[in-house]
Amino acid sequence: MAYKYSKGWFVQQLKDAEIRYHPIERRKLELYKTHILRRLYEDLQKEKIIKEP
Repeated sequence: MAYKYSKGWFVQQLKDAEIRYHPIERRKLELYKTHILRRLYEDLQKEKIIKEP
């Protein structure tokens, strides 16, 4: 179990939404830093792909 809003939590939330790779660079999510994952998560929330917890 990852702490809320940690890197592991963002990876888990994105994978639950069927997103396993970065949409542009096509690399695994685990390779990115937290701030990049947070930005991706927020963008997908705005598009209503991911529901707020």
